[in-house]
Amino acid sequence: MISAVFIYNQKGEVLISRLYRHDVKRSIADVFRVHVIASPGEIRSPVTTLGSTSFFHIRYDNLWVCAVTKNNSNAALVFEFLYRLLGLGVSYFGRFDEEAVKNNFVLFYELLDEVLDFGYPQNIEVDTLKLYVTTESIRSKNVVADLQQQQQQQQAPQSITMQATGATTWRRNDIVYKKNEAFVDVIESVNLILSAKGTVLRADVQGQIVMRSFLSGMPECKFGLNDKLVLDRETTGGNGTGGGTGAGVATGGVRRLGARAGGMSGVGDGESVEIADCQFHQCVRLGRFDTDRTISFIPPDGEFEMMRYRTTDNVNLPFKVLPVVRELGKARVEYEVLIKSNFSAKLAASNMVVRIPTPPNATKCRIKVAGTGKAKYLPEENAMVWRISRFQGLQEASLTAVVDLAHMTKPVPWVRPPISLDFQVLMFTASGLLVRFLKVFEKANYQSVKWVRYMTKAGSYEIRI
Repeated sequence: MISAVFIYNQKGEVLISRLYRHDVKRSIADVFRVHVIASPGEIRSPVTTLGSTSFFHIRYDNLWVCAVTKNNSNAALVFEFLYRLLGLGVSYFGRFDEEAVKNNFVLFYELLDEVLDFGYPQNIEVDTLKLYVTTESIRSKNVVADLQQQQQQQQAPQSITMQATGATTWRRNDIVYKKNEAFVDVIESVNLILSAKGTVLRADVQGQIVMRSFLSGMPECKFGLNDKLVLDRETTGGNGTGGGTGAGVATGGVRRLGARAGGMSGVGDGESVEIADCQFHQCVRLGRFDTDRTISFIPPDGEFEMMRYRTTDNVNLPFKVLPVVRELGKARVEYEVLIKSNFSAKLAASNMVVRIPTPPNATKCRIKVAGTGKAKYLPEENAMVWRISRFQGLQEASLTAVVDLAHMTKPVPWVRPPISLDFQVLMFTASGLLVRFLKVFEKANYQSVKWVRYMTKAGSYEIRI
């Protein structure tokens, strides 16, 4: 497995050096510095094999984090460990950079001793490690739970042992809230590549479901989506939402679960969605999902990413862009760009930015906007930037421009980069995904309130001209 872990700064200086096996020597750190850090232009892969030694590295901020192995190790597992190690550092230090590593190197060595044993990854759960690998700033926050100091000293070791060795390492069983709530965020990034002739070359949605759990005890949660495989199996009956739910919409685009799904503009519309490439948090019981597509779990306390998914069928594109670009000889280019929103008139996109490329020899742009927003020519970016603070649904806006070009002694053909869009639309999902229900079961039988929010944003949204 992993024989050593090294952390370098951008100069190649070793900040952290930890050996776990005897098949490598500390001088192996110099090999990585010479062949990888000192020659960044030649780096083509995050895995470098020199002889019988493999170096797995990732770049983060101004640091190089490297794992060394002599065996034919599972590359996915090694990279997962490295990224979890980064998350662990951010959780402890607030940020993970050279200064944070130098200031907390003693604590970092202690963490490395806990998360790896003879090169094999162990428990890397942040909440568990913070119970017994503490700093002064977090000691009382993570071990104390409204008990007297004497009771804390008696019960903390037992809590640590249960969480480090039990099946549910990501949650303590002594959590208590006066108000039990759960917030669900469905965040989607829509990717599009449209040819100059209007043909869709790529259209897919990459989504994530982020949950913030403020629930007492050890709740068992059951999560329901309008998954095509699930809805095809259901012939009769419906799903409730459990206690503490009701109809209504809160301010800020957050919806309380329990209302009829048909009342959502741009979300779901009662259709099923074929979900592909699912990835779950470790709290989700994969056995039940494989059997009957049921998402059941005991959630960690606080915020966590419960699920990632990807869809490629029936993508609802939020915007339609119709560009017309005409090159009039070698001295002028004319633009006509029309944008139409395809979502409900009750919704609106915010922070919308449209980047329209211009030739590198452009000297002057005369821009006229019809509809909404303001446009400006940025010569340093070779683009016209059209900013729209709010774009209402089922509306359209247009931009026309005339660009004057400078004479070039050696004319270079313009490659015509694509038009790119950046935007956010609340309470709209490009995939049509809908949270049907979220049930919470706990032995205390308390009432809980659940809220859901949908947001679609631009991933790589490009239209070729």
